[in-house]
Amino acid sequence: MSETDIKRLDAISQQDLLGLRRGIEKESLRVLPSGMLALSPHPASLGSALTHPHITTDFSESQVELITGVHAGVEDCLQELTEVHQAVYQTLHALGQNPPEERLWVGSMPCGLPTDETIPLGRYGKSNVGRSKSVYRMGLGQRYGRRMQTISGIHYNWSLPGVTSEQYFGLIRNFRRHSFLLLYLFGASPALCSSFVAGRQHELQPLGEGSLHMPYGTSLRMGRLGYQSDAQSSLAVSYNSLESYAASLQEALTRPYPAYEAIGVQNPGGDYNQLSTSLLQIENEFYGTIRPKRVIRSGERPLHALRERGVEYVEVRCMDLDPFVPIGIAAQTVRFLDVFLLHCLTQPSPPDTPEEIRALAHNQHRVAAHGRDPALRLQNVGGAAGTRSLVEWGAELLAQCAPMAQALDAAHGGTAYAQALAAACQTLARAETTPSARMLAVMRQDYQDSYVAFLREQSEQTRQQLLDLPYSAAQSARFEAQALASLAEQQRIEAADTLDFESYRQQYLAPERMLV
Repeated sequence: MSETDIKRLDAISQQDLLGLRRGIEKESLRVLPSGMLALSPHPASLGSALTHPHITTDFSESQVELITGVHAGVEDCLQELTEVHQAVYQTLHALGQNPPEERLWVGSMPCGLPTDETIPLGRYGKSNVGRSKSVYRMGLGQRYGRRMQTISGIHYNWSLPGVTSEQYFGLIRNFRRHSFLLLYLFGASPALCSSFVAGRQHELQPLGEGSLHMPYGTSLRMGRLGYQSDAQSSLAVSYNSLESYAASLQEALTRPYPAYEAIGVQNPGGDYNQLSTSLLQIENEFYGTIRPKRVIRSGERPLHALRERGVEYVEVRCMDLDPFVPIGIAAQTVRFLDVFLLHCLTQPSPPDTPEEIRALAHNQHRVAAHGRDPALRLQNVGGAAGTRSLVEWGAELLAQCAPMAQALDAAHGGTAYAQALAAACQTLARAETTPSARMLAVMRQDYQDSYVAFLREQSEQTRQQLLDLPYSAAQSARFEAQALASLAEQQRIEAADTLDFESYRQQYLAPERMLV
């Protein structure tokens, strides 16, 4: 990467920093008071999961996804996320006690789960685009099991004016090298309910009744039990350029995969098992800690959008839900992400190699399972061979972030970014203050080491806190109007379909649709 390709900090104006934009997508399971998964459909009074701009579902009907708009201000973004939570809780509350009032699970690892095949897939109506979303989820269940898909997290979307696609890819390479620090600082899934791993091999240790954990774990969600896939582990996707990234993904999207060919697109009765038999059904199936993104047009393939118009923003995908924060992420965490991403953008970012990609996967799994072990060492990347202490490496990175915090504070006229960086330094130095350590400590002290009992109580407290917030008639009317408009839009889409589903599926998946 040449010097001119680096987005240097001293070349970023205060106006550019004030142009920083962010948005949040947050997944949460709907659960019963007992701590078991709610199997009810996505409430119709929340609107259409296909077309609502702020309230949809992820993998399962039982997995709500809440989406903010794009914001210049951290507090504005989190205020909108709070209001979307309020709208959901007001709706769940209005549905009453029959069935028992549901709440949103505040942990990343799921609640008590039924048998795999009982977990309901997301439903999006009878249009071709709606059916394709459901068939895609059926394919995910066939390939990885439905339990894995019930893991929830927070995605942080981030952009800065004047950043080129090449510079965004430099950011992505550095982020992948250094995201172990985020798992340590903010990982909040060191334990889980034993129902999640029923019938699977694992290295987890028993905790309280029905609970398992890793004593030094930070984010089991990002470890071997989380969004992992043996099939995808064969992918060495290169982030050296938009061209190499697109070529890697296109190959995975068009290469038949024997295990998925054995499943078939349709079963003998004609029902769909999956969208395709390739290694990836669609672009979103590729798991990663960060993605290059571009807003797509109706019916457009994401890969085509990237190739034609370049990277518009990045999507950070490695953040766990913080069960100690009602909306899952704190303002201080958001500000640290801004500092961290600015650091990744402005530092030299050498090309990745297949060897480095393997080392990064190793480091991610080590930190997810053992991140708070004071003796933990990680494989060195981007420098000399050998290993490095996580704490020493993390301290070096945080020290390098100081100019970014100063620049953001200078642009915004305050000290909030420096405070976020200082808090991260304190957390790095004191492992017991990490969310993962705090979770295990509270579980041990108050809940007899029960994961479900702790999260059930945290979810109930969060439900009450959000219901107690002022909720105006204007807010209520706004969300009701959005819900009604989304239902009308879904009906319009369904009425406009002219193709049969199989023709639609083949046309959408045609390889030329991914090209410019």
